[in-house]
Amino acid sequence: MATVDDERRELSGGWLAASGGIITAIGSSAETCPDGAMVLSAADCLVTPGLVNTHHHLFQNLTRAYGPMTSAPLFGWLQQLYPIWTDNLDEEAVHVAAWVGLAELALSGCTTSTDHHYLHPRSAGDLLAAEIAAATDLGLRFHPTYGSMSRSVKDGGLPPDAAVQDEDEILARSAEHVHRWHDPRPGAMTRIALAPCSPFTVTPDLMRRTAELAERLDVRLHTHLAESAEDDEFSVANLGLRPVDLYDDVGWLTDRSWAAHVVRPDPAEIVRLGRAGVGVAHCPSSNMILGSGLAPTVDLRAAGCPVGIGCDGSSSADSGSLWQEARLAMLQGKLRSGPAAMSARDCLDMATRGGAGCLGRDGELGRLAVGAVADIAVWRLDGPAFAGVVDDPVEGWLRCGPTSAWHTIVNGRPVVRDGRLVSPRLDEMLRRHRTIAARFQLH
Repeated sequence: MATVDDERRELSGGWLAASGGIITAIGSSAETCPDGAMVLSAADCLVTPGLVNTHHHLFQNLTRAYGPMTSAPLFGWLQQLYPIWTDNLDEEAVHVAAWVGLAELALSGCTTSTDHHYLHPRSAGDLLAAEIAAATDLGLRFHPTYGSMSRSVKDGGLPPDAAVQDEDEILARSAEHVHRWHDPRPGAMTRIALAPCSPFTVTPDLMRRTAELAERLDVRLHTHLAESAEDDEFSVANLGLRPVDLYDDVGWLTDRSWAAHVVRPDPAEIVRLGRAGVGVAHCPSSNMILGSGLAPTVDLRAAGCPVGIGCDGSSSADSGSLWQEARLAMLQGKLRSGPAAMSARDCLDMATRGGAGCLGRDGELGRLAVGAVADIAVWRLDGPAFAGVVDDPVEGWLRCGPTSAWHTIVNGRPVVRDGRLVSPRLDEMLRRHRTIAARFQLH
């Protein structure tokens, strides 16, 4: 058992007990495990905290591996997809996409996910509620963000006019969603953050006013930051500032915020981000597929940033496996900073405690410790892929594979058991998803 607790204890033959969604005891093989109403075996397995996904666009699995967009860089990719998404999104599409995406995440050992949903066409309905209903049905812990776009092509941005909202309306809706859904209590299953999309889709004024609103409501902030060379060039040409300077100028350089990608900060900007405690959602697959670059995760962690791992949207990353993203984070870290710079334990830490730090829940999520929530992933380490893994099961867990979770437990309840989703609705939801995805792609 890799607890990822403050001492980073690893217990051979360990056990843990939970009640009411909270871990109540942890012990080694030399200690007696208390009786329980439900017992799950983890023989020949590695037990870790549940993984935490810090950045996603769940609706994008409706255009997964969409042929016309498989070789486009970020801006061209977005400009081609914005109209397709805008014309087809509705409550059913978002609910089914979120359900299928969260199920995929659960099968990869993820127990908590955020989602950055920034498209709210006027006729589409209440898309945030549709996502939250999906997470509630599956039993995953969910941190959706109320995302927004206000700067269309006519204002010098990237999205079409039909994809954007009025900024006063965005702020009003932001407050409404926080008051309706956000649960600030320990052990909460649902929390809301506010998430203007990016410098090329919103104005600095909206960023500034959103930061002020988040401060008043005591919720977190999320956006894309320093994602690609195009992102840098747009900020300098249109706003006169590099992305990190803009982030600071609008009041986001704070430990209330976490940012997605952060591929291109310079060394001085890394220091500033770390000193402020800004969280970073590292999205290795998407960064590679869109040709954005290799994020300086080793340097960001050393500077003091909580660095978590994110899957990003399934139109760019295409796979919603947090285990796979953790493995790629390890490989990219070694490639960029040297073979000793990034280990499997570093990436387990990022995928658990780092993610909890991004979401403002360090100490509660992302570790196996008495008083933490009972969010647990159990991984089988048998079969041909793990033959020879004797010396170090944690390294084996991430270096070998690919692998999926054997059990995924959220709030003390299995969501995945014996490698299968507990919900009986998977086949039904996949059929509905196939029909909806065809509507998006065969327009």
